[in-house]
Amino acid sequence: MEKEILIKKWLDNDLNAQELEAFKALDDYDALLKLSHYSKEYKAPAFDTETTLQTVLKTIETKKQSSKNWLKPFLRIAAVLLICLGSYYYTTTLDTNYSADFAQKTSIELPDASSVSLNALSKISFNKKNWSKNRVVTLDGEAFFKVAKGSTFNVLTDHGKVTVLGTQFNVKQRSDYFEVTCYEGLVEVTFNSTKTKLKPGESFLSLHGKIIKKNLVNTNQPSWINNISAFKSIPLTQVLAEFERQYHVTIDASAIDTSQVFTGKFIHNNMDIAIKSIIEPLQLNYIQTNKTILLTRE
Repeated sequence: MEKEILIKKWLDNDLNAQELEAFKALDDYDALLKLSHYSKEYKAPAFDTETTLQTVLKTIETKKQSSKNWLKPFLRIAAVLLICLGSYYYTTTLDTNYSADFAQKTSIELPDASSVSLNALSKISFNKKNWSKNRVVTLDGEAFFKVAKGSTFNVLTDHGKVTVLGTQFNVKQRSDYFEVTCYEGLVEVTFNSTKTKLKPGESFLSLHGKIIKKNLVNTNQPSWINNISAFKSIPLTQVLAEFERQYHVTIDASAIDTSQVFTGKFIHNNMDIAIKSIIEPLQLNYIQTNKTILLTRE
């Protein structure tokens, strides 16, 4: 119901219970009560409801306008302060994000000259503003880190945390797969509240939430940096998932056992050679249709 109608019916003392509740909910309810109180102190020969309504509305509007006159400058100042504070908070807490798409790799230099190389379909985020006090990178995917010496450097993943001071290491965090390999210095891996220290050449691996014993590596950087994915006794499902990321294709392996382990490698720059590197040792065959590869038994 329109406010004017409510006020008019109130002046006529003609409000029902529902209308009375609506009248009490008006922003001007208190002001109207005061005006009513004052008006009762004066006698008038005749009571003109329509004239009184217009007077009341005009009085309310005048009070509102007067209120706005001093409120406007205050609100402008408050708005400016709010924008400044919001902008400061946004810029100081906003993370910097980098990502690599399908069949893509990218390198990033961190604020302290540390560097990160991202493998396909991976992303990292960190806060530049607080970097000198808090060297923390959040990783989703796989990345190779060369960390400059300094304060503690942490890599956070959904599966666990990696802590170092200054070193070179690789972190791979995928669905049900978490692997950390140390190439230089000392790396501490926190997984399910258990801490494991890795020396150069040592690798930590967890599959489906279970820790696999440390593997040894004899290279100074991960093979994917040189466009080769290498595996040692890794379930085929993980190998095929990596192939999909490197070549941006979909593999249909519903006809084969993907839990069988695979040891071998495939290159990233020739899909025909790469798929044969996987299927031939396992005595499989494949049919490719556009961006889909169907694996079959020979």
